[in-house]
Amino acid sequence: MKKKTETSAASRLKIIPLGGLEQIGMNITAFEYEDSIIVVDCGLAFPDDDMLGIDLCIPDITYLMDHMDKVKGLMITHGHEDHIGAIPYVLKQLNMPIYATRLTMGIIENKLKEHNLMRGTKRKVVKFGQSINLGQFRVEFIKTNHSIVDAAALAIYSPAGTVIHTGDFKVDYTPVFGDAIDLQRFAEIGRKGVLALMCDSTNAERPGFTQSERTVGKTFDTLFQEHKNTRMIIATFASNVDRVQQIINTAYKFGRKVVVEGRSMVNIVETATSLGCINIPENTLIDIEQLKNYTDEQTVIITTGSQGESMAALSRMAGDMHKKISIGPGDTVIFSSNPIPGNEKAVTNVINELLQKGADVIFQDVHVSGHACQEEIKLIYTLVQPRYAIPIHGEFKHRKAQANIARQLGIPKENILMIQSGDVLELDEEHAEVTGQVQNGMILVDGLGVGDVGNVVLRDRQHLAEDGIMIVVMALDQYTGALASEPDIVSRGFVYVKESDELMENMRVVVSDAVDSCLERGITDWGKLKGTIKDSLSDYIWKKTKRRPMILPIIMEV
Repeated sequence: MKKKTETSAASRLKIIPLGGLEQIGMNITAFEYEDSIIVVDCGLAFPDDDMLGIDLCIPDITYLMDHMDKVKGLMITHGHEDHIGAIPYVLKQLNMPIYATRLTMGIIENKLKEHNLMRGTKRKVVKFGQSINLGQFRVEFIKTNHSIVDAAALAIYSPAGTVIHTGDFKVDYTPVFGDAIDLQRFAEIGRKGVLALMCDSTNAERPGFTQSERTVGKTFDTLFQEHKNTRMIIATFASNVDRVQQIINTAYKFGRKVVVEGRSMVNIVETATSLGCINIPENTLIDIEQLKNYTDEQTVIITTGSQGESMAALSRMAGDMHKKISIGPGDTVIFSSNPIPGNEKAVTNVINELLQKGADVIFQDVHVSGHACQEEIKLIYTLVQPRYAIPIHGEFKHRKAQANIARQLGIPKENILMIQSGDVLELDEEHAEVTGQVQNGMILVDGLGVGDVGNVVLRDRQHLAEDGIMIVVMALDQYTGALASEPDIVSRGFVYVKESDELMENMRVVVSDAVDSCLERGITDWGKLKGTIKDSLSDYIWKKTKRRPMILPIIMEV
């Protein structure tokens, strides 16, 4: 199949999403033309609730490894975890040069330092409007707006045509930092002819325009005015540098000192400050140790934990586990973010804990999205005038909503391509079709282990979490093969032993009977013995408790 594809359609552009197309997270897409592959973004996803013990998920790059001689470089649209988080893990398998804008590269370099990859990784900071030539491709970085500074869209030029990849974007005419989105450049490229548009779908169901980030600044001014006599604790995403800038601006206006708390928040503020992407007035930022030198109404704390993450700074404050900050009735806590789908319960739990401590909690109207709503998506389509529409970055319903927008704007139904991760989409001016599938999926990261936890291990963890474990320890006489003493049974996560004497005693009897019946039939093989014990004990426990703990027989000879 692969060979046929390469010969019959050698002059077509291949677009191969390896992750993130149908979800928010783990974004990575390969663009291939003849002997050249470029990769756009390399993000991670956070595990689902049922992935017990898993820290994060990264994309499967088997396809890139199989064609590593073709891979020319990695283009990054912006510095969010779902677009850059997997870079250190992927670079250990496949070393490739990285191209990104200033702040994005600053955040990536922090990651590379943590993983000792700085020396071996080629990096180039790209300016907006600049193009990079890589094999058969030329890639231009176009200025866009998002909830992090220095976000870029990519114009990918190939002999088969031009593809525009918007990255995560919105149209903000009054951004907090830097210039507005370069709509003129989108229009110029559109006039020359665009083969396909890959557009962010996150807010494609929402009508109208996304509000400017500056509107949040006005809200902060109002809130600070209303809460002059309390300490302000504001939780937001560490990567939302513009939001942090606005909190600092308002704090300065009201003569308050600012403390930045949470590891990721501290790192990003340091990086953004060193690159001039955030302006902090002199003597505004103070160390957490200096808090005690100021009254509550003189301070603002900017912290991580807006998503209810258990180890984030705000969750630790709410649970009285933070070493330096405790929350009480004199505090106003502001959530300057919306819960990511799936995090609602965790956020609610933190809010309840804060309210119980007497804090005033505000969680409405203090956030605007970083993603384009319907009118902004229409604007980009109208400027770019693509032949094909490829909705990306969203669940199926979000991408479907964008497909409907493209239809309304006159793009024929057959030219709107709803592809999935792993699809090989081949494009030229005449045709667009999915010609095959490549290996894709997620690799699970557990502590230091990458990919060593698979479905079987997760299933076992689920089993242990639900029903616990029983360990049966037996000593057999090496001469007779009979039980040398009564079996010992250890229970973890199944029943509380001290309150289940009768059940435990009956289980010992079941094990003894199972061993005796094996010996009577002349079965001395330890594997068969263990199997019989497992079956007998499992049946008994199910009858008595309607649970199936994991049973682990251990046999010793004495």
